[in-house]
Amino acid sequence: MKVPFTKAHGAKNDFLLTWQAEAPSADLPRIARAICDRHTGAGADGWLLVTPADGVEIDGGIDLYNSDGSVAEISGNGTRCAAAFLIQHGCTTQVVRIRTGAGIKSLRLLRRTGLIFEFEMNMGKAEIQAARFELALSTGPRDVSLIWVGNPQCAVPVERFDFDWRAMGAEIESHPRFPHRTNVSFWKVLDRQTIEARFYERGAGETMSSGTGSTGVAAAALARGLVVSPVLVLTPAGPIQIRVDNEIYLTGPAEIVAEGNFFTGQ
Repeated sequence: MKVPFTKAHGAKNDFLLTWQAEAPSADLPRIARAICDRHTGAGADGWLLVTPADGVEIDGGIDLYNSDGSVAEISGNGTRCAAAFLIQHGCTTQVVRIRTGAGIKSLRLLRRTGLIFEFEMNMGKAEIQAARFELALSTGPRDVSLIWVGNPQCAVPVERFDFDWRAMGAEIESHPRFPHRTNVSFWKVLDRQTIEARFYERGAGETMSSGTGSTGVAAAALARGLVVSPVLVLTPAGPIQIRVDNEIYLTGPAEIVAEGNFFTGQ
C-alpha cells in the first residue's frame, strides 16, 4: 500500500502530512510508527492527517499521530506545518483556521519565501493548573509547573542542562501523576525576556523544539513572575517568540522540505 506524504518541519520539529482521503482506512497507529521511523520509514516526530476546508469555519483540519502511534491533541509546530501545507495547496492565503484536537486555531502568515513560511499562531489561553508543584521522582522531589495549553505540559525549571534531562523527561512523561502521560520541558531564565529550553515530548521523546512546550515554559515563567511579555524562548533549533495579549501568540517558522510515497508493505 502506498501512502503519499509531504515532509515539513517547524523549527526542526518534523512532521509528515497526508491528506486524510489518501491515508489507509485502518491500523493508523501502526502506520504512524512505520512511516515516522527514522531508519525504516520516512522519519518524523509525528504524522498529520489533513482534511480540507468545511466551507464555513475552517480552512482545514488535522489529526496528529505521534511517532509512537499515540494520538495527540495538538502540536504548535505541527499546526504551523499544516498551515504551510494548506497554503501550498491553495486552500487559503493569509489567515489559516485549522481544526485540531484542542479546538480551532488561527494562524496569520507573516512572510513567505518559496516553501519557507513564518506564522503568528494564536495558542489560546494557558491554564495554570499548578504554578508550583512538588513532583516525586526517583532522584528526589522536583519543583515543577503543571500547565494545559491544549495538551498537558510539565515545565521543569533548571539552573543548567548538564545532567541527564532526557532520562528525567522519560520518567516524568510516564509518571503516575499523569495517567495519560505528559509533555516535559526543562527551562531556565536568562533575563526578564529570554528563556532557554529543552523538550521531551509525549510519544516522541526528545525534539529540537516544541511550540506548545515553548508556550508552556513561557506561561510557567510568567506565572512565577520571572519574565515579562514578550518572551524569547531559545530552543536547540533556534528562537521562538511568545507574546501575551490576553491570549498567547507564538511566532515561528514552517518549511516544506520533501514530498514522496511511503510503502507500508501491505
